[in-house]
Amino acid sequence: MEIRLDEIARLVDGTLHGDGTLICDGANPPDESTASEITMLVGKNVSANLARSDALAVICAEPVASDPRPQIIVENPRAAFATVVSKFRPPIPTALPGVGVDSSASIANSAKIHPTATVCAGVSIGERTLVMPNVVIMPGCTIGDDCVLYPGVTLYEYSSLGDRVVLHAGTIIGADGFGYQQRGGRHLPSAQLGYVRIDSDVDVGAGVTIDRGSYGATRIGEGTKIDNQVMIAHNCQIGRHNLICSQVGVAGSCRTGDYVILAGQVGLKDHVTLGDHTIVGAKAGVMDDCQGHQVLLGSPAMPQRDQMQIFAIERKLPEMRRELKALRKQLDVMNKQLGQGQTSEGRSKQGRSERAA
Repeated sequence: MEIRLDEIARLVDGTLHGDGTLICDGANPPDESTASEITMLVGKNVSANLARSDALAVICAEPVASDPRPQIIVENPRAAFATVVSKFRPPIPTALPGVGVDSSASIANSAKIHPTATVCAGVSIGERTLVMPNVVIMPGCTIGDDCVLYPGVTLYEYSSLGDRVVLHAGTIIGADGFGYQQRGGRHLPSAQLGYVRIDSDVDVGAGVTIDRGSYGATRIGEGTKIDNQVMIAHNCQIGRHNLICSQVGVAGSCRTGDYVILAGQVGLKDHVTLGDHTIVGAKAGVMDDCQGHQVLLGSPAMPQRDQMQIFAIERKLPEMRRELKALRKQLDVMNKQLGQGQTSEGRSKQGRSERAA
């Protein structure tokens, strides 16, 4: 779909600053948008965030004088951007799908679909892909060549898989992210209009959940391997050739570089960035960014050298406690002896005073 910028401005009831004849063919967050897409900017450091974006145009609350790109000024950029995203990627009406392959789906001749699987409208499945029993593929999904979807896998609408992707049993791709805004004392869901993109040669274990992005893609990079029972939240950008072990939880909008390793039961706070070749040890809780090429341990996680010193001290705590108790006893004895000595000295002074009198 292609839409002129002046048409987008009318769609969101905004004020256009710039060339309205430019053609826009999509809408994505700043770090995902291409030179033919529109984006949204909110919050702090607006101009800095825009400088790092390739977007054709931007929706924002106030004009950004330092940037020459066309801008559409609206009162509520989030609501306006949600309207634009819905125009390019319309929400698919909820309907009860039937078992089998929809007539509008595009299935390669060499692909094999089990009779109990559900393949909805507009789905595309590539060559030699296997879809096993009770798999559900919702409308608008695309699946590449040589993929394997094991029993019970669910792909929500617009999910996209590259080539040679393996999804093990019970995995759910593209459910809504856990995003709510409190209004009038109630928790109301925020926009969940994005999708999940899994690049080629990714293996995803059993019982994994990967949530869709708020506006753009939650992305899993090429060659990444994900173990069982991992949770990856909305808007995360996982790099290439990561190893993510069992029971890892990655909160929303986190980023990992290439060749990152997250050991078992690691947790990442939201909006954390880990650079290339970061290794996070088991049960660590990551609260801050890491530039990469480091090993992080502990909760809160810190560089291995610092954490090992803390571990060494913690192991000595029982011994240090015994030493402290012994020192306290010695101090009590010394204080008692000192007190007795002061009392004796006082009596001696009193006796000398009485004799002198």
